[in-house]
Amino acid sequence: SGPTTVEVGPGGSLSYSPDEVQVRPGSTVEWVWQSDGHNVVADTVPEGASWSGTQGGDGTLYDTGHTYSHTFETLGEYSYYCTPHESAGMVGTVIVTENPATGGGEKELHELGVPIQAHWVGLSTILAIIGVLNYTFYMLKYGESPNTGNTGGGED
Repeated sequence: SGPTTVEVGPGGSLSYSPDEVQVRPGSTVEWVWQSDGHNVVADTVPEGASWSGTQGGDGTLYDTGHTYSHTFETLGEYSYYCTPHESAGMVGTVIVTENPATGGGEKELHELGVPIQAHWVGLSTILAIIGVLNYTFYMLKYGESPNTGNTGGGED
């Protein structure tokens, strides 16, 4: 089997996809740039391991089409980030283990490729406001009120 592939900035996003990979010792991980202005800089590495990320460290960025590979030998967790986009959450992890997960199990909605779009949040907020206004109108017109003499019931 070939290298495990991580997309860098897919669709112009500030992310790695997937942001966590699990591999066996001796496996190669290949990062493939899908958008411009990113790098892969090692943050924490297991004791005895040597990995620094893309050539040039923090100061060098790469563009669409660039690829970078590294073969991981030492067991443990390797965290990395993109220098200009770390604060935006562009971080990732490589876990080197004898028993990597096979990828089954439950997935979160955003992991299935269904991002919650801002326009849906706005639309649902507007609908909620309309619902509250309708309810308020109904209660004012037909509801009980001690000030109007309307008890909400039928004629006695």
